[in-house]
Amino acid sequence: MTENGTPIDKDKGTWVTWRPEIKVLDCTVRDGGLVNDHAFDDALVRAVYDTCAAAGIDYMELGYKGSERIFARDEFGPWKFCREEDMRRAVGDSPADVKLSVMADAERTDYKTDILPFDDSVLDLIRVACYIHQIPLALDMVKDAHDKGYEVCLNLMAVSTVHENDLDDALAVIAQSEAETIYLVDSYGAFYSEEIHALCAKYLDACRSTGKQLGFHGHNNQQLGYANTIEAIVAGANRLDATIGGLGRGAGNCPIELLLAFLKNPRYRLRPVLQCLRDHILPLRKTMSWGYDLAYMITGQLNQHPRSAIQYYDDGDGDIVEFYDEMIEA
Repeated sequence: MTENGTPIDKDKGTWVTWRPEIKVLDCTVRDGGLVNDHAFDDALVRAVYDTCAAAGIDYMELGYKGSERIFARDEFGPWKFCREEDMRRAVGDSPADVKLSVMADAERTDYKTDILPFDDSVLDLIRVACYIHQIPLALDMVKDAHDKGYEVCLNLMAVSTVHENDLDDALAVIAQSEAETIYLVDSYGAFYSEEIHALCAKYLDACRSTGKQLGFHGHNNQQLGYANTIEAIVAGANRLDATIGGLGRGAGNCPIELLLAFLKNPRYRLRPVLQCLRDHILPLRKTMSWGYDLAYMITGQLNQHPRSAIQYYDDGDGDIVEFYDEMIEA
């Protein structure tokens, strides 16, 4: 027993860190693709895939199902579109135990044609992402994927900017959808622990009668991506997003190497992740930039999309104080 009376098993840890319901999704290639226009080569994608399989990670997200009517093939790499032939070329036709997923953004995906029936695809999970005003479309996307045979998640983005009454209404509708999991998404890296607990309670209450799982996807603008993921676990989230080395848009995400160590579940293995970090992810820093930095901190504190911080860094050596002044006057 621990000091507070919580049962403990030497192989499992406490109920907080070891729950059999918890599943981990690696979105290194998908979220990391936002840094390099989804242009990872097959070797990197295969390395992450093999790492997920060796580490016992439950899901790997390959990228987006972006519409070629909206996004030009010559401006983005293959993981913006995740064509079946590209996915099979990178990971093979006989997937290992790790399940594969893609994200389909509302209004940016030709989902009726580009998402094939489950039996014709290497994919297992479709994650529909939307803003609150896109929920009617997102619900149709969820139903379409479900009817085709997939596991389905719904990621409601930028909820830090949504009025509480609107969020309550949205959750009431989403709870009746075919999605097995609803994700709380800290799109701007703006949340603190108290908000994570309150929102997890709200999401769980909305979904209690339907048996849906709660997921969490955090960003690291305020150095809280990992901490808030822990808070979400404690509050009842069983579906967790993370990336190797925290690789992701702007300030990046919860590092999966930290998460696996925290979970203390014997089915997760840290060593393959460290090998992938050493051999494949850390070398990317020679040509790619991600992680906590001052401009991303400012957008997180102001609860704003990081696009202005991304532009600040793209423009070169700016004055961070001037950037701050501009942001608070906007």
